Amino acid sequence: MSAEPTPTTSTTPTSSSPTAARTGVWLIGARGSVATTAVAGCAAVAAGLHPATGMITETEDFAGAHLPPLASLVFGGHDTMSCPLPKRAEQLAAGGVLPYGLPTALHAELAAAEAEIKPGGPGPGDTRTDEELIESFAADLRDFRTRNGLGRVVVVNVASTEPAPAEDAPRLPASSLYAAAALRAGCPYANFTPSTGLHHPALAEAAAASAVPYAGRDGKTGQTLLRSVLAPMFRQRALAVRAWSGSNLLGGGDGAALADPAAAAAKNAGKERVLADTLGAAPEGEVHIDDVPAMGDLKTAWDHIAFDGFLGTRMILQTIWQGVDSSLAAPLVLDLARLLARADALSITGPRPELGFYFKDPDGGSSALPEQYAALLGFAARLRQAR
Repeated sequence: MSAEPTPTTSTTPTSSSPTAARTGVWLIGARGSVATTAVAGCAAVAAGLHPATGMITETEDFAGAHLPPLASLVFGGHDTMSCPLPKRAEQLAAGGVLPYGLPTALHAELAAAEAEIKPGGPGPGDTRTDEELIESFAADLRDFRTRNGLGRVVVVNVASTEPAPAEDAPRLPASSLYAAAALRAGCPYANFTPSTGLHHPALAEAAAASAVPYAGRDGKTGQTLLRSVLAPMFRQRALAVRAWSGSNLLGGGDGAALADPAAAAAKNAGKERVLADTLGAAPEGEVHIDDVPAMGDLKTAWDHIAFDGFLGTRMILQTIWQGVDSSLAAPLVLDLARLLARADALSITGPRPELGFYFKDPDGGSSALPEQYAALLGFAARLRQAR
């Protein structure tokens, strides 16, 4: 295993700094569907071209929470892919993910974000050590913050799911390299993917010593969102769940990535965790993920729930969720960036269980959606009251 990254003290300005009016959002996987939708969506909402549908931080409950305005967000990121952001946006519009004509209307904003995307890694033939990669990524973050005169930079991982690393792996996985770089550069961090990120044992000490807020793992956007509503219902009604099986059909980059059984296993772990945490034990059944390229970015998730009622009466509930993951995820990514930026400005550090509403694998707290939402509203109240 490579040497544990050395934590450094954050040098980001406080909210009273003259540069605090602008906030950087650094996306790992910056040319992917989720990142592209987030960048385009932020610009569209800020310009008044579309409403902020799906953004919890734009609801009345967050009024007066002093979150960074959408127009103040500056985007950059790391990626190993070469397709420019404006072109990726055109592809998403052709696939029905972005509104027709939006990439043209927002070309300047997309091009500005594209100019801030740096090569990720490690790529084929990359001979740099983990330490060298971490320092290189951290340097990119510091440079982004300095050049753009930003008050702070929030790092959000929205890259494709990677397989869970073996216990004896000699190197950190890519997601953990980026997470370590965020800590070293003094940047708040959120892992919106099932990948390891900060959950690697080698980063535990650095995370504990960091002076930044960080949140969760694996964004909760569709099938698991529904599971986190239904599972408490069965428990509260004292109905015995015998089996809970599911199937996902999807295409796009996610479908291709999850065609790898190891990556699919990492993804399914979060789905199963919600049921086990809520029901007290994981029921029989599993989720199957099938890559169907013809579906593009549309995803269909089917659940089959077998449960027992009074006197052992056997019953079935089936649900079908059809949605576009990037459209569901992008507003939540913007929410997290704004909330973590505000927390950082108030010197609220460490894991943030209040943001568990957004994750399959939260940093503590309940797995039931109503309790998670109550905790999120409590956090909003805390942000409103702080100065």
